[in-house]
Amino acid sequence: MQHPYVNLTLDSGIAIVELHRPEKYNALNYAMFTSIKRVQHKIAKDPSVRCVILTGSGGNFSSGLDVASVMKSPKQAIKLLFKWLPGNANLAQQVSIGWRRLPVPVICVLEGICYGGGLQIALGADMRIASPACRLSIMEAKWGLVPDMAGLVGLRELVSKDVAMLLTMTADVIEAKQAHEYGLLTQVCEQPMAQAQALAAKLCDTSPDANAAIKRSINTNWRASERSLLRRESMSQIALLLGKNRLIAAIRQTKDPQRPYRHRQSWW
Repeated sequence: MQHPYVNLTLDSGIAIVELHRPEKYNALNYAMFTSIKRVQHKIAKDPSVRCVILTGSGGNFSSGLDVASVMKSPKQAIKLLFKWLPGNANLAQQVSIGWRRLPVPVICVLEGICYGGGLQIALGADMRIASPACRLSIMEAKWGLVPDMAGLVGLRELVSKDVAMLLTMTADVIEAKQAHEYGLLTQVCEQPMAQAQALAAKLCDTSPDANAAIKRSINTNWRASERSLLRRESMSQIALLLGKNRLIAAIRQTKDPQRPYRHRQSWW
């Protein structure tokens, strides 16, 4: 299934989302922003999806915002940044934080260049696997801007404050090895898509309810108070104990390792 500049493929519970504007190094124009949001909504409503792989076409992830394209239409620029309340996510922020809000694991495959808005999107994923030749940059400062696509939500969880300052203020382009040492990347390997597919298959073989609860608990409580963490753990565990997939998990461990899980429960 295709959306403008974004390809969506569903196969055996894995949704592969490909940014597809290779002639522009997958630079983000307004149509791509809206397509990413629609794809996120489609995945969220499909209980058969167990994992997402997010990638780019043409050997690159994304060169970031296509400034010239977006600024051609003031109306589109306004739609990109408009929000009803300051704490809500606008369209520019949705393409990053929307991956965090999905009830399934999201793995981002990074090759070639991953700059500016492209890296903001990647920071919304749960895991990032990159090729050794991948180059990354939080590039907004070069344009006299602050990163404003919600990537800082993930960045603050991955690196120390001084490293976040360094990366955002200098806008330096760094190699995958350095990004991994900083904590921006989960893994660096020669075949990142193959590694992501193997990991996705492994995640699809575990309880979708447990994965959804783990993701929500970690994202909600990573910087929350101890009491909030304890409350979320208890609520999630009770919901899991009442669900059918918990019983299936027990059966798989003791009697039938191939028994299929049911679709994830709607309360996630």
